[in-house]
Amino acid sequence: MGLARAALTVSGLTLLSRITGLARENITAAIFGASGFTDAFFVAFRLPNLLRRLFAEGAFSQAFVPILAEVRTQSEQDHPGDRAAAARATRQVVDRIATVLFWALLAVSILGVVGAPVLVTIVAAGLESQPEVFGAAVMMTRWMFPYIVFISLVSLAAGILNTWRRFAVPAFTPVLLNLAFIASAIGLADRFDPPVYALAAGVVLGGIAQLALQIPALWRIGMLPRIGIGLRTALADPHTRRILSLMAPAALAVSVAQISLLINTHIASRLAAGSVSWISYADRLMEFPTALLGVALGTVLLPTLSRARAAGRDDEYRALLDWGLRLCVVLAVPCMVGLAVLAEPLTALLFHYGRFDARDVEMTRLAVVGYSIGIVGLIAIKVLAPGFYAKQDVRTPVRIAIIVLVVTQLMNLVTVPWLRHAGLTVSISLGALANATMLLVGLYRRGSWRPSPGWSRFLLQTALAAVALAAALRFGVAHFDWIALRTEPVLRIALVLGFVAGGAALYGLALLALGMRPLHLMRGAPGAA
Repeated sequence: MGLARAALTVSGLTLLSRITGLARENITAAIFGASGFTDAFFVAFRLPNLLRRLFAEGAFSQAFVPILAEVRTQSEQDHPGDRAAAARATRQVVDRIATVLFWALLAVSILGVVGAPVLVTIVAAGLESQPEVFGAAVMMTRWMFPYIVFISLVSLAAGILNTWRRFAVPAFTPVLLNLAFIASAIGLADRFDPPVYALAAGVVLGGIAQLALQIPALWRIGMLPRIGIGLRTALADPHTRRILSLMAPAALAVSVAQISLLINTHIASRLAAGSVSWISYADRLMEFPTALLGVALGTVLLPTLSRARAAGRDDEYRALLDWGLRLCVVLAVPCMVGLAVLAEPLTALLFHYGRFDARDVEMTRLAVVGYSIGIVGLIAIKVLAPGFYAKQDVRTPVRIAIIVLVVTQLMNLVTVPWLRHAGLTVSISLGALANATMLLVGLYRRGSWRPSPGWSRFLLQTALAAVALAAALRFGVAHFDWIALRTEPVLRIALVLGFVAGGAALYGLALLALGMRPLHLMRGAPGAA
């Protein structure tokens, strides 16, 4: 599968994941609204999510994928013409990593269940003023902590499959979590008191379903991990030790980002009731483009960059980063414009049902606009960070992450008193832009990235097309009362989808008129046809 085609495959399946994710948030908002108990769920879900990012797509995958690609390449070179022998050597590393990961996750899950009250207090002390809400957060935390075992093993499987260029199954897997959420919200809410417990049950069921889907795919490539009890032997393996040594700084990098998120959650829990929920609903809208573009590009780039680095193909390495960055800019800029201008229509369309009222729409809209400022930075990080990870340099992103943490929290001192909960999203956005800028400068100084000819013209074309898009959308959106259209849901759906499709068409036509062609981007991808 060519790189451009692989990116399109991952992006398409990620789109399906995000559509079902939006449906999940729509149903959650309609059934549960934005209240203290929904705040409790989002706080409880954030705790295992923090560790998921640490053990799964965060520190673990950043350390595991480059070394697995290196081991696979070396095994193939050591056993030319003997695929079975090369596979056995690679499989041994996979087994030992899986053993260490499983037992570490099990221990962390047990500690999380036992220490749930302390963890909730640390993350959202403001909930203690509502004893029933605090108790619900503790209970849901205990239910959901085992989720990290399932989802982290899912990430292990995804790292293996992506290294083998089997991108489809890992990209589709998140859909199952969303479907489990939806089924639980609809089918189980009336079986729990408070009803929000149904969402916690959906998380656990979704984790089990995601892991179950990966098993046949791993078996087909002969890389289904065998988890053993010989932890000492697994830890003695030099590849395991290398991965663990890389995980230490990577864990710090992920932890820094999550510490910032936890601080923001703590601050939001002390603002108006519903603040945590408004930001969480805005997260869903922000994550749509960042996952569709950033995660898709990062998923494809990391194993491909790792293979290029292991084979010593430096020119290909630089070309891959340049292609990814160009694609990021040309696709992220219209997302930034669209999210900012369409914040109210999108929020109203997706969440303005049931208990989610007009005030909730306005508060969520403000958070969405704050996030839109940093969309380019948030997506660019997913493209630029693999440039360091593929070379097994995790320390540089760590140092940058620490600087960004400090800068983000200093900005909160200004933005939160002024903009309340939306100030938190503005600070995150500005921090993301700073992060991406420092990553780009670092890659340039190390010679890992060099701009290909035509960047100035490319940026001018993108900027002019974005201005045309912003003007057209702003003019059209102002003509409708999106709150009043609640009584005409079909019309509201048609209008929003029309603005999205029309905006995309306008942006594309503007780029064509300015001289940009799709093949210019496709040809920039090594391996593209």
